[in-house]
Order: sequence, then C-alpha cells, then structure tokens
Amino acid sequence: MLPANPEQFKNAVREAWDESASGWNHQTPAIHNWLAAPTAALLGAARIGLGMRVLDVAAGAGDQTLEIAHRVGEGGRVLATDISPAFLQFARENAHQAGLAQVHTRVSDAEDRVLDENGFDAAVCRLGLMLCPNPLRALQQMHRVLRPGGHAAALVFSEPQRNPCLGMLMTTALRHAGLGPRDPFAPGGLLSLGKPRLLEDHFIQAGFAGVTTERIYAPFQLPSARDYLHFVRTSASPILQILGHLNSEAREAAWADMEEQLEVFQLADGNWEGPNELLRIHGMRPVG
Repeated sequence: MLPANPEQFKNAVREAWDESASGWNHQTPAIHNWLAAPTAALLGAARIGLGMRVLDVAAGAGDQTLEIAHRVGEGGRVLATDISPAFLQFARENAHQAGLAQVHTRVSDAEDRVLDENGFDAAVCRLGLMLCPNPLRALQQMHRVLRPGGHAAALVFSEPQRNPCLGMLMTTALRHAGLGPRDPFAPGGLLSLGKPRLLEDHFIQAGFAGVTTERIYAPFQLPSARDYLHFVRTSASPILQILGHLNSEAREAAWADMEEQLEVFQLADGNWEGPNELLRIHGMRPVG
C-alpha cells in the first residue's frame, strides 16, 4: 500500500534530506568505511568498467558516485541523480575536489519519467530504493534508460530481525514521539524492501532478467554507542523526522534511551559493533 499522499510524502523526504545533507556529507568517512565492501559488491554486480555510462540513482553526497567515476575513467560518464538539491551540491563539490570531470548531476525523483537520456550501460542505487513510496516505478525507470544488455543493481536493508539497530532506533523514536508502531515493510521505510522475495519480484516485474540476490553482513563499527548515535543525530533523516516536533528536553530523553539500549552491542575489546545486513540485487535488461 502506497502512502496516502505520495507527493506530500516525497516533499517531506526532500525537505528532510536537504536539512540533513550537510551532516551526511560530513559523515562520509564513516559511511565509506561502513559500506566499502557492499559498495564494491554493488558496482561489481553492475559490471561497471572503463568507458561506461552509468546512472547513480539516489546518489546522496556522492561517495559511491566517486567510486563509479574511478571505475569508468576519464572516457566514461556518471550521472548522479537525487531528490535533494542540497545533496547534489555536495556531490558536485566532492567530484570537483577529486578532479572527476566525468561526474554530472541532475535533481530527479527516482520514480518520475523526467530523465530523457537512455543507453546507459549500468544503473545503480545504494540504500535509496527502499525510501521510494513506489520502488517498482523507480525500477521501471532504471530499466527504461538502460541499453539492451545493460545491468542494474541495488543495495537495501534486509529483514528487521537482521537489522536490530535500526529497529531499536525506530521503535524508541516512535514511542518518545507518542506514535504507534509502524509496519516495517510499509513503503518508504528503511526496512520496506527487506521482506523475502519482494525486491526480486519488483525487479522481475520491472522487466529485468537473470535476477540474483546476495546477503551482505555490514556491521557499523565505532568506538561506542554514543559515537553511533552522533552519526544518527547528524545524518539519519528518517529518525530525525520522527523526533522533529519534540522539544529539546524530550528529544534528549529519546536519544539517551536509544544510547542505553544500543550499548548491548558493546564488545569485550572496548569497541562497538552494530549489526546490519544488506541485500544486493542485480538484474539485466534483456537483449531481445
């Protein structure tokens, strides 16, 4: 079931990510370390190589965009799209600082048929597809712009029980905000595509062939639960949205509650490791 008002939902998401873009960009080193192996698996599944044209959907501040640009080289081209103009401003700046002139950006809703280009060799989406109220439509747009034989790949969070940190954050934030429990598989949520076979079915319905899925364990490793909460507080828009209407004292109480619960993942060696599992899915646009 789609959100009651998808456009209103998207506008709220756009505004929230515009507000969080600076914090997310500042956290790029931590995000890069967390997602290094899953990103390599994502780009490998999409068969990205020298000279290719690649579409990066929901690119954010462009951490994975720069990885793609290095893979395609100076003779290739990367188009990074996102619903948030603020995010893409950081993506442009980061690409410029890295000397990667093959990176281009365009503000674009992943679900809308606004991209008039086609013939891309590959299309990828790292941890963005699950935030679309209609992910099937987003996949249909990715399929549309690919050349025959082109590859698409995405990373999303798997089932709630395999991502307990996210569950703790969401449940605690909702409780402190005075809101009832949410269906974790409701469209547009962080865990919405974790239901078994759901994403594979979407890929097939969108027209992709040879669909495969891989589970990737991707723990978030930091010195303490407090460090993880700092990451969430400065960059994790969905949690910030839930707590947004609370006064400062109520928000601090919520964060303190989350930190106490997350300390269960403190390791004996003094470090903290938050469990996360991702799904890497791949499909190809048929040649015939």
